[in-house]
Amino acid sequence: MSDAVVTHRLTKYYGGRPVVDSLDLRIPRGAVYGLLGRNGAGKSTAIKMLLGMVHPDCGRAELLGEDSAGLSPGVLARVAYLAEGHPLYRWMTVGQMVAFTRAFYPAWNSRLVEQILDHFELPTKKRIRHLSRGQRAQVALALAVASEPELLILDDPTIGLDTVVRRDFLESMIQIIQQQGRTILFSSHILADVERVADRIGVLVDGVLRVDCPTETFKQAVKRVVLEFGREPPDFPPCSGLVSRRQVGTRLELIVVRLDGAVQQQIAGLGPRSQEVLDLNLEDAFIEYTRGPRRSLPIFAKERDDVESTGH
Repeated sequence: MSDAVVTHRLTKYYGGRPVVDSLDLRIPRGAVYGLLGRNGAGKSTAIKMLLGMVHPDCGRAELLGEDSAGLSPGVLARVAYLAEGHPLYRWMTVGQMVAFTRAFYPAWNSRLVEQILDHFELPTKKRIRHLSRGQRAQVALALAVASEPELLILDDPTIGLDTVVRRDFLESMIQIIQQQGRTILFSSHILADVERVADRIGVLVDGVLRVDCPTETFKQAVKRVVLEFGREPPDFPPCSGLVSRRQVGTRLELIVVRLDGAVQQQIAGLGPRSQEVLDLNLEDAFIEYTRGPRRSLPIFAKERDDVESTGH
């Protein structure tokens, strides 16, 4: 079975800077893939290049086996895109928006649209401009899935939604995901959402894909190691896998990717009184992996810097 999404050295420059840098990505059919990154990491640009909305400066991308530079109407009918902010024609009613969108798709599940609108209690005669942000997101979701796409691409679909609406939206998305064979690519700043639904993640750091692995693999790889010395902690030398280090009183906190024997040997050589290895959830692992050097606030600052980073 071919991959639903393939990119090869996909690159885009803005202002002389690579926003997306040599992106090599493969998303198997049927996968739920979370594309993560801090603001400006290149997520939305990568998605728009996949859809042919932005032309890459080099490299190429494929959706459902077809080059993104010239997607045919047949392939576009098998792909649904839910854009950040849920842009809709605000002067239309919900019913008019449904009828307008339906005209673009040869396959359309009217019953599914009715079920989603009924579930969210969305009146078809109400104009889009009179809906709340959460209601517009719900209408956008109904429109995105009505064509029963093989590939569903969502760019930060829950941004700006309150907790209850976001959870309801996510529950609906999970039900859609459970339909056999559907591939979902979505970016999100809500890491708890990603952790709940994505079986695989990619992490963009300054336009470069630094992580591409199962969600659980990433969580298990990133650890916080707390060393207690009972005195001023010694320096911890740079080593492979060390992301950052920070002194907190008589403790030294390390963020390590793959806590292997070599790192353990370096730790033992410092002679800590105690050592604690802490598991991280996806949000904490992502933050620690991507935040870069972290320094104490001025009120807690010491005479010397106590945080360094070796990068990734």
